[in-house]
Amino acid sequence: MFRITSAVFAALLCLGGFCATAQATGITGEAGLGMSYQPYEPTGSRYEAVPVPYFDLDWGDVSLSTDEGLTWSALKTNGFSAGPFFNYIPGRNSNGTLRGLRNVSDMGEVGGFVQYSPADFWRIFAFVGQTVGGNRRQDGVLGRVGGEVGYPLGLGIIGSSELTANFANDRQTQTFFGVSEKDSRASGFRPYNASGGLQNVALTQSFEFPLAAQWSVVTSASWIHLTNSAADSSIVKQEGRVNQGQVQAAISYKFD
Repeated sequence: MFRITSAVFAALLCLGGFCATAQATGITGEAGLGMSYQPYEPTGSRYEAVPVPYFDLDWGDVSLSTDEGLTWSALKTNGFSAGPFFNYIPGRNSNGTLRGLRNVSDMGEVGGFVQYSPADFWRIFAFVGQTVGGNRRQDGVLGRVGGEVGYPLGLGIIGSSELTANFANDRQTQTFFGVSEKDSRASGFRPYNASGGLQNVALTQSFEFPLAAQWSVVTSASWIHLTNSAADSSIVKQEGRVNQGQVQAAISYKFD
C-alpha cells in the first residue's frame, strides 16, 4: 500500500511548485510522481519499492530527465547535439545480507554527451562521466551508449524501446562489486577485485497511456543483465542476481 512519507510529501510540494514555475517560464514536456520496484543496489542483493519523481522536460536547449539527469545541448546541428550533463548516482548502505561491506555514499556524475536524433521518435546516444562527491577511492568513470525508438500504438498510446550498454572503469566497478580483504573478513563474502569494461546491458520497454487532456500514466519495465567482472563478483554469486528487473509507473502532467 502506498504510504505518504515526509520525503514523498516534500516531493509532492516540489512538483506542485514546479508546475506553476514551468507554466510561467515556457518549459515543455512532462513531470509527475510514481513508484518503482527495483534492485536496492547494482549487485541485485535485494529489491525495494520506492517513490520516484518522473521528469521528461525541455527548457530551450536544457533538458531534465529521470534517467539522464540535467543536460545542456550546447551544440546542435542537423540532428546532432552535444554538451555537458550532470546526474545523480545513488549509494549503498551495507546492511542486511551486505553487512560488513563498506558503505557507498551518494555521488554526482559530471561529463559530456553526444546524440543523433534526426526525428522525434528515434535517437542514438553516448554519455561519458566522472563521479564526484563520493568517499575516498569510490570515484570513477562511467560510460553509456544506446538507442531508443518510439512508436504510436493507437488510442493515444505511445510505446518506446531502448537498448543500453553501460561501462565503468576498474575503480567504479570495484566500488559496488569488489570485496577487499578487510570487507571479506567482516562480511563473509570472498575477496574479489573487479576490473573495468562492460558492466551491464539493459533493455527497457515503456508505454504512455492518456488519461485526460494533459494527464497520462507512464509505465516502464527493464531487464538488466550483468556482464564480465560485474557478473563474476562474489557478492553477485553469493547474494545477488546476474539477471535483474525493474518496473515503474507514474502519473504525469504534460506542459504545452
